[in-house]
Amino acid sequence: MIGDAVFLQGKYDRMHITPDNKLKKLIVIGDRLLIKPAQANERTASGLYLPPGVQEKEKVQQGYVIKAGPGYAIPVPVEDEPWKGEEEKIKYVPLQAKEGDLAIFLLSGATEVMYEGDKYFIVPQSAILMLEREDDLY
Repeated sequence: MIGDAVFLQGKYDRMHITPDNKLKKLIVIGDRLLIKPAQANERTASGLYLPPGVQEKEKVQQGYVIKAGPGYAIPVPVEDEPWKGEEEKIKYVPLQAKEGDLAIFLLSGATEVMYEGDKYFIVPQSAILMLEREDDLY
C-alpha cells in the first residue's frame, strides 16, 4: 500500500479507491479528474540517471485516474408547468476517463495539489491526450 492507494498487480500497476481509503472524502467537480502521478523512471534508455526534478518538468505527464467528476453539466430548459412533478434538475454528459485508467495529460492544463502528504494533479478532461484501460478491470 502506497499512501492511500492500493496497487494491483497485472500488466500495469493500477490504483483503486478502497473502502478504507481517505480519498473517498474528496468530491471531484465537473469535468475534472484527480490523477496520481506515475513513478518516473530514474534512468534513461541509454543508462543515464536523471535527478528527480527533470521528469517533473516535462510538458506531458502520466498518472492514474483516482477519481472522476460527474461530467459536463447539460442545461435544463425552464418549464414552469404546475402539473409536472419535481425531478432531478441537473443532468451530465459522462467523462471518457474512468477510475484506474492510465492518463497521459498536458502539464500546462493541470493543477498540482498536495493531499495528506501525497502529490496529485487535478486535470480537466480537455487536457487529457490519451487513456489506457485494462478491459478486464471493468
